[in-house]
Amino acid sequence: MAFVNTVPVASSANIQAGTSSKACRVLAQKEIFGTQKLGGFRSFAVKAKAVENNKTFHVENSAAADEVPDMAKRNTMNLLLLGALSGPVLGVLGPYAGFLVPPRAAGGSGGTVAKDAAGNDIKAPRWLETHKPGDHSLAQGIKGDAYYIVVKEDGTLEEYGINAVCTHLGCVVPWNANEKKFICPCHGSQYDKTGKVVRGPAPLSLALAHLNVLEDDTIVFDQWKETDFRTGEKPWWS
Repeated sequence: MAFVNTVPVASSANIQAGTSSKACRVLAQKEIFGTQKLGGFRSFAVKAKAVENNKTFHVENSAAADEVPDMAKRNTMNLLLLGALSGPVLGVLGPYAGFLVPPRAAGGSGGTVAKDAAGNDIKAPRWLETHKPGDHSLAQGIKGDAYYIVVKEDGTLEEYGINAVCTHLGCVVPWNANEKKFICPCHGSQYDKTGKVVRGPAPLSLALAHLNVLEDDTIVFDQWKETDFRTGEKPWWS
């Protein structure tokens, strides 16, 4: 490690090197060596050289070999410093960690609470008051994706939700009530009322999620990992 200082001086001047334990006399075009103590903490070898041409001299301080801590000591000090800092940092950031986690259903179901357009939890009775049989309306579901909540012809909720993201290029597919199917406005892909693909270019059916109603009437979505009942195959999305 080296520290370099440049100080203007007159030719052949005598220089006192800071708080040096020994004075360093600088003569024009000469080099001398001595020992300097910085703040009384550590000794450094001092090399001073006068340059007559531009009336400056350089003082280069380098730590003595026996004064430099070895790598093990450095690592120990780094670990102690990291430990001292990590506690306060975690204490400050801890309360905000919950905002980074998607909302979960109460009661340990592990599901994702369905949200309406205003960000409110969806309650089944209130939803059915405003959504009639055959209705397919959007809600926020797993990972923030849009899912359709389906009302069956008997006025109850379907036991699954349908992901609204087209499997072609990711457009949101609207429900066409007149055609009674999903029709993608981007490239014309079509899906039946269960989300099964019936016309390309989409290569796959829309993803599914389990739809459950908790004891407090909150609607939640859960991951669908079973066989896709529409195709008889394993779900491509899980």
